[in-house]
Amino acid sequence: MSAQFGRWNFAGESLTLDYVEKVIAILSPYGPDGSGYFSRDGVNIIHRAFHTTAEAHSEAQPRVSASGVVLTWDGRLDNRVELVRDLRDGLADTPTDVDIVVAAYERWGTESFARLVGDWALAVWNPNARSLILAKDFMGTRPLYYSSDKDQISWSTILDPLVLFAEKYFSLCEEYVAGWFSLFPAAHLTPYVGIHSVPPSCFVRFERGRTTVSRYWDFDPAMRIRYRTDAEYEEQFRAIFAESVRRRLRSDAPILAELSGGIDSSSIVCMADTIIARAAGAFPRLDTLSYYNESEPHWNERPYFTRVEEKRGRSGCHIDVGAPESFPFEVEGGIFASIPGSGAGHRTEPSRQFAACIESHGNRVVLSGIGGDEVAGGVPTPTPELMDLLASARFKELARKLKLWAINRRKPWFHLLMEAARGFFPPAVAGIPKSLRPADWLNPRFVRSHRAALTGYPTRVKFFGSLPNLQENVSALNVLRRQLACSVLSSDPPYEKRYPYLDRDLLEFMYAIPRDQLVRPGQRRSLVRRALVGIVPDELLNRRRKAFVVRSPMAAISRESSSLIEMSHQMLTTSLGIVDADAFRQAVHSARRGQEIRTVTMNRTLEIEFWLRTIRDCGVLISGHQPRPTSLHLAKHDVVRASHAPSKSSAS
Repeated sequence: MSAQFGRWNFAGESLTLDYVEKVIAILSPYGPDGSGYFSRDGVNIIHRAFHTTAEAHSEAQPRVSASGVVLTWDGRLDNRVELVRDLRDGLADTPTDVDIVVAAYERWGTESFARLVGDWALAVWNPNARSLILAKDFMGTRPLYYSSDKDQISWSTILDPLVLFAEKYFSLCEEYVAGWFSLFPAAHLTPYVGIHSVPPSCFVRFERGRTTVSRYWDFDPAMRIRYRTDAEYEEQFRAIFAESVRRRLRSDAPILAELSGGIDSSSIVCMADTIIARAAGAFPRLDTLSYYNESEPHWNERPYFTRVEEKRGRSGCHIDVGAPESFPFEVEGGIFASIPGSGAGHRTEPSRQFAACIESHGNRVVLSGIGGDEVAGGVPTPTPELMDLLASARFKELARKLKLWAINRRKPWFHLLMEAARGFFPPAVAGIPKSLRPADWLNPRFVRSHRAALTGYPTRVKFFGSLPNLQENVSALNVLRRQLACSVLSSDPPYEKRYPYLDRDLLEFMYAIPRDQLVRPGQRRSLVRRALVGIVPDELLNRRRKAFVVRSPMAAISRESSSLIEMSHQMLTTSLGIVDADAFRQAVHSARRGQEIRTVTMNRTLEIEFWLRTIRDCGVLISGHQPRPTSLHLAKHDVVRASHAPSKSSAS
């Protein structure tokens, strides 16, 4: 996970040495393996390297091509072999990833982006065309932000220099905050009006006086994969999933894999072990990290992850997350946290153990099972399949499926049919699920202004065009994209996160096969369970779905209720018109009485409140300024960079 920063001043003014040194100081912890710098005609580009592959040690960035194009690259290229074959004439014998990317851009221009399979973000400065291009991979796994005004454009891997050194005020993006209360804000947003994130699967082109955002790749709605037997689907899944894991084992240091008691992370670890055993020294050592909480009666993961450890003959790091943690009512001063949820100034004991685990094992890459639920059929619903049958007018098959699912779900078939039909209606007609409705303690004006973000950006499934199942899959994938866009990079220690279930080739396959391969009556994750027999222990393949953990958050709110009620009399979120203090206190009282409340939304509310306090306490808020109800103003302030603590993964 290398770091990049750049500024293009239209008047041709270069950055001062002092400014460059301040930017390098902020970027260095994210890229401790060397620095590169380019400066010419008002364009200044800084690159800080973080090596995770053997080839990366030979890279020199920023890279200037034969035509004069300047490129910086933060990424891992998975289809190196295919691209080297296509670009052989323009490459050295042992090309690095950035060599391949530069050659691809020189030959195909922006059309090359669709050919780059992997996790990446890049910047391309063309001095001849006087244009800048910023682009991300299709999932947006690597962060890249930008801001522009009439005088210049700045871009960066992290938000800190864009905010701290902007020499101007920012307003809080209320839509971004609203998204935090639900299924995360839109992927192109940041907390600061005027600073944007490059959208996934897109590139942003800047020419003086003009900015355009273009999508370079999307799923093919006409793609269909049909085999004759279940065995053929299982064989193909094993091959594609193995390739996805193999791609993410490319590292020159030991890899750490998150191992919970669920199928997603367990399948990654077990498949990685199979690949490593067959490759005989071609891949590094694989370590594991597992979380457990024996105080939570519905979260007994230890028997399951220890079963995987028994299979592989090695124990991993175990972190107890059951010890009660206090909310960070007092945060460490002088620390800038760029986004909510960063943990700046309040490092928990589990996050300290996580950092110690990585440092002691020398890991630079962490494998995560995020995405498995959404991709592999973790939610056992027949709705997408029934919607497909409705849209394609396959009424005989629809009747058969309704009967099977009605028996399995113990619901009248008519109710299942109505649930499927409801998806074609606009959200205003179909209604919003109770779990996505705005919390009662949010300010009514705030709710009216940002209802779409607060309800997870609901969309209507189109009756014509791509099949409803694909539309639903892409909608779920967009939630993951938004989640990744809100992820906080770690610099203490630095590491790179990789997601085998979010491989582009794997997703194309899973989205093109029939839905009933993934989910069948009484068989969630049907294909994964069938295909991984003999690879993943039977105890995990046959395990029922993991229960949601709900007791600990409620207990924490109840335990800290007195402090929360006291805090509610001086909440920044209330002064900004986001939270209704009286309704907030009522919710806390309900939790103290043991009544159920929206715990996820309550925790997000507290994260936003503590984040705003962190900014205020480090002097970024303008002292004595009375903000407008719809905006929060931030000022330039030189503060200490946050040491972002890694958070617990949501991998299953």
